[in-house]
Amino acid sequence: MVLVTAVRDYINHMLQDISGMKVLILDSETVSIVSVVYSQSELLRMEVFLVELLHSTSMSKEQMSHLKSVYFIRPTSDNIQHMRSQLANPRFGEYHLFFSNILTDTQIHLLADSDEHEVVQQVQEFYADFVAVDPCHFTLNIPSNHLYMLPVAVDPSNLQRYCDRVVDGIAAVFLALKRRPIIRYQRTSDIAKRIAQETAKLTYQQESGLFDFRRTEVSPLLLVLDRRDDPVTPLLNQWTYQAMVHELLGIQDNKVDLRNVGNFPKDQQEVVLTSEQDSFFRANMYENFGDIGMNIKRMVDEFQQIEKSNQKIQTIEDMAKFVDNYPESRKMHGNVSKHVTLVSEMSKIVEERKLMLVSQTEQELACNGGLGAAFEAVTNLVNNESVSDIDRLRLVMLYALRYEKESPVQLMQLFNKLASKSAKYKPGLVQFLLKQAGVDKRTGDLYGNRDLLNIARNMARGLKGVENVYTQHQPLLFQSMESIAKGRLRDIDYPYVGNHFQQGRPQEVVIFIVGGTTYEESRSVALQNASNSGIRFILGGTVILNSKRFLKDLEEAQRIVRSSPSVVADIFHAPFVLFPGEQSDNSGFHLAFAYPVIV
Repeated sequence: MVLVTAVRDYINHMLQDISGMKVLILDSETVSIVSVVYSQSELLRMEVFLVELLHSTSMSKEQMSHLKSVYFIRPTSDNIQHMRSQLANPRFGEYHLFFSNILTDTQIHLLADSDEHEVVQQVQEFYADFVAVDPCHFTLNIPSNHLYMLPVAVDPSNLQRYCDRVVDGIAAVFLALKRRPIIRYQRTSDIAKRIAQETAKLTYQQESGLFDFRRTEVSPLLLVLDRRDDPVTPLLNQWTYQAMVHELLGIQDNKVDLRNVGNFPKDQQEVVLTSEQDSFFRANMYENFGDIGMNIKRMVDEFQQIEKSNQKIQTIEDMAKFVDNYPESRKMHGNVSKHVTLVSEMSKIVEERKLMLVSQTEQELACNGGLGAAFEAVTNLVNNESVSDIDRLRLVMLYALRYEKESPVQLMQLFNKLASKSAKYKPGLVQFLLKQAGVDKRTGDLYGNRDLLNIARNMARGLKGVENVYTQHQPLLFQSMESIAKGRLRDIDYPYVGNHFQQGRPQEVVIFIVGGTTYEESRSVALQNASNSGIRFILGGTVILNSKRFLKDLEEAQRIVRSSPSVVADIFHAPFVLFPGEQSDNSGFHLAFAYPVIV
């Protein structure tokens, strides 16, 4: 429960130590940080009378001098400016200011100068500058996530802000854990190297004293990776509960919005999925879809038994038991209803999009060889009128990632077929993916066919078979964790920053993926932690991806690159084969269905 506990402890200190009625004021990012670990009822128990957003508070003129205000906000220049204007005309009797990360001396002086009415009671740094969605999984919810794919020359100022936010988030995690890490990064990624170096600069130079905690025998490890090293995982349909909900319905800050899915009662239009508050979800979040159905059936049966027994009220003793059990019964009713609704809606989507058929081919592309069979299977699915446009696109992408060097002619045929079948297909998107995350750009052994150990492991898995054909894929992250646990993470592929090297096997490892994590990877981390290897892994990233978000980021990066003539030649520098009927785009390059010639 390490990350969730750390953030909850900060919020507890914030609210418990201030007696009386309070208003809690958050910014657009800290509202997510608080909401995933604290419920509304828990805030009420802490005498929080009102929750407001910083920007709306700035516009309000209503005086509430009888209330104490507790601010929990990020230390951004914009937030500091809002605080200054509020302190100039205070609405509340007391101001307790808590910042989610490191304040600069300049910011502290600006706040002090603005407190002319002497209403500020305290200013503290509470290092909860990350969204702890699960005990060992955090995200930064960075909106412009596509920036990591862009060359520095395209948008240097926004890219710097992106890197600064990542460094702030990583630093907060280690400050919350009271650790200073040894740092490594993926060699083939410029953005991973940049973030690793800037994090090292902050922790070892600029704020060295802040990170000077009691030394552990072996320092914890921070490993910075690039999403493009494993583009397969976010493209796959998912069949374990938490990952599947995110893929088909979407999860944002542990909430599922069902307003656009069906006509549900008001109390069911947004449901909360958190392992902290929902024991059924905690027990089943990593189970596969088939088992979930059976487990929900058992939960419904248990609920029916409780309801049935509660109806037999014949004595005062029975009535007392009913009163005692009613809150639990009511809570269970909400839980049963929630999970039945989610599984029911996902089942409809699976049937409508023929996902069992599609996913079987996806898993074959991700896990097994066989070029001829793969081409035939993908072609048949692209031609299948029941398969959706997004599923066709993902299938062609998965085929392209696997066989880009072996199958250029067949790949061209699939591009043409995709363009003719899918009206929403963005020209050149598959080729842009290969330019971003093709075999020449990747560090890890994505398909387990470079390293003899990985080849042997894959053969062994093939001989033993897998429990479920739909969940046979293992993300590249699994290999990375295994290499760290065995002390085999290659220095040449994942170099250290500076002169800080690791002596011995680390007991704590934070793996941060620039470009985003997936719930499939979060599951791998949880299973690895449960294996009692002696190492605790924590996973973090810029966002939490599903295939829709990954494709959206890819499209946005492609759009920006194409609108930047100075870098088009660099991004699309390889010779191209042009397909019949394609058109030139505005840059003067024939990109519509172009594919780099494989020499």
